[in-house]
Amino acid sequence: MKLLILKTDIETKKEVKAVKPIFNNNPGITNWSVDVEDIDNVLRIEAENELNDEDIINLLQICGFYAEPLPD
Repeated sequence: MKLLILKTDIETKKEVKAVKPIFNNNPGITNWSVDVEDIDNVLRIEAENELNDEDIINLLQICGFYAEPLPD
């Protein structure tokens, strides 16, 4: 299990609902959340080891959203 943390342009609860099916239906994702109160709209994902930042970025791009890894 690993934690992926990304900066996104998901800014509203409506947009969070738009990406919900993508994350909920992905068997490699065990838990996820978007902090729309944070300036970086941080997406946190608990994922199986085979998923990485690029996988999540590609999933979000399909929905029209932008994401990038947050620096440590």
